[in-house]
Amino acid sequence: MKKQLMLAALTLAASSFAQSKDAGAPAAPAPAAAKPTAALTVKDGIATPESVLYDAETDTYLVSNINGAPLDKDNNGYITEIAPDGKIVAAKLIAGGTKGVTLNAPKGLALVKGTLYVADIDTVRLFDRKTGVAKGEVKVPGATFVNDLAASEDGKVYLTDSGLNAKFEGTGTDGLYVIEGKKLKTLLKDKKLNKPNGVLVTKDAIYVVTFGAPELQKYDLKGKQVGEATKLPKGSLDGIIAIGDEFIVSSWEGSALYRGKFGGEFKEIAGELKAPADIGFDTKRSRVLVPRFQENFVEAWDVK
Repeated sequence: MKKQLMLAALTLAASSFAQSKDAGAPAAPAPAAAKPTAALTVKDGIATPESVLYDAETDTYLVSNINGAPLDKDNNGYITEIAPDGKIVAAKLIAGGTKGVTLNAPKGLALVKGTLYVADIDTVRLFDRKTGVAKGEVKVPGATFVNDLAASEDGKVYLTDSGLNAKFEGTGTDGLYVIEGKKLKTLLKDKKLNKPNGVLVTKDAIYVVTFGAPELQKYDLKGKQVGEATKLPKGSLDGIIAIGDEFIVSSWEGSALYRGKFGGEFKEIAGELKAPADIGFDTKRSRVLVPRFQENFVEAWDVK
């Protein structure tokens, strides 16, 4: 049976045909369905949230807060830790300008063996997941907008450079990279990446959604494109998660989440979501975690 998104607070109105004293009387109309609402909304302490990552080991959500403009090197970005019930576990688990930490405009997040990797403009910064202590950095030479990160099962971290400037215009640095330990390797630098944003890695493939076109692209682990890109209904794509053999993708242009398979049709499963950035997935509760970039809050939607 095809999986369908079920929004947590959506209640389907049930109605039965009323028995009338007069035979043949028309049935009463069914009441209108309630408007969908998120299962969880967190606003306190959230400032320009770009990415949400579910940490299964601690059963918490990590949120990267740019706290300003996405390319400003102001050292005021921070990471917030949130419990699944919405309570703040740590308002600033990691914060730029404190305890020797540099963190300007944090975006994509990835976890590998107790180390949190954070995308930060032209650098990927490493932190101890539990203590927040800085563990070094990996520079991305020539990059202008290091954006999303994805960890593979073997501990590698894949990343995108969206090739954007402060006006969200193209810089031509569009790139796809991989980090092994602290060593950076270029997989692909090409404008055909169309301003790559969200990235997801499986055992044998890398999936990338693009900000410059409504595309889901597929590459092998060496950076060679596999098949034709899959078109989505709207563009300015940001985050991507996988549920089984399907993907959920966030779109700024569509103000929506889309769901579908590579090579197949993608359909809207949630709308009226302004600026949905780099989404995460709570595997324990089957929730899509949506950072609302321009509205300074994070929300969670139950899926099935």
